[in-house]
Amino acid sequence: QVQLVESGGGLVQAGGSLRLSCAASGRTSSIVKMGWFRQAPGKEREFVAAIMWGGGNTRYADSVKGRFTISRDTAKNTGWLHMNSLALEDTATYYCVASRSPWSAMAVVTAYDYWGQGTQVTVSS
Repeated sequence: QVQLVESGGGLVQAGGSLRLSCAASGRTSSIVKMGWFRQAPGKEREFVAAIMWGGGNTRYADSVKGRFTISRDTAKNTGWLHMNSLALEDTATYYCVASRSPWSAMAVVTAYDYWGQGTQVTVSS
């Protein structure tokens, strides 16, 4: 089992920045990829970004490309989501996820085996 704990959420004005962290513990050697999803009230959970734990290849949702950057430090078992130029529509609960599978797609909810409890990001005007 892998446990994921997010931190770094909060209230920020539009145009501002935040950095989310995801600390992994437990059987971290099984992690193949790590990612972030988000869910706004009344909306479905959506993919934000993902990174291959070993090679570092990344993928982003079109809505965040150029504004968000995902990174990880495998020695620290930690991943981050750097969010710049935040907009009102980025308001959501952000979830860190991790997968044991090298074969599943990076942007699919069902590809991930482990989920954090979520951290709230609120962007104000």
